[in-house]
Amino acid sequence: MLDSYVPILVLLAIAMLFAVGSVVVSTLVGPKRFNRAKVDIYECGIEPEPVPAGPHRFPVKYYITAMLFIVFDIEIIFLFPWAVAFDSLAVFGLGAMVSFMATIFVAYAYMWRRGGLEWD
Repeated sequence: MLDSYVPILVLLAIAMLFAVGSVVVSTLVGPKRFNRAKVDIYECGIEPEPVPAGPHRFPVKYYITAMLFIVFDIEIIFLFPWAVAFDSLAVFGLGAMVSFMATIFVAYAYMWRRGGLEWD
């Protein structure tokens, strides 16, 4: 019974060895000399603005974008198995997926109307 899990365990072991090996090799082979340009903050070619002292607050749009990503990512996760088993689910599966898509569309329309998809 456990023989069917052996390929999965072997694949998991190979993935773990690759991940750990990549980190170890990069630390051994990577450059050891750091200068100010390499250590300085760099993001997309934009010079970073000075951060004020004290607690730094992020705009809410970052969190809204993250929530939108999660909602639509979960939608895709549910759509793939439904598309594979579409024939066996018949009308019940179609109704369930239509109601699911309607719920997702309501969330999308709400975010669109509130301006969550627009960047300043």
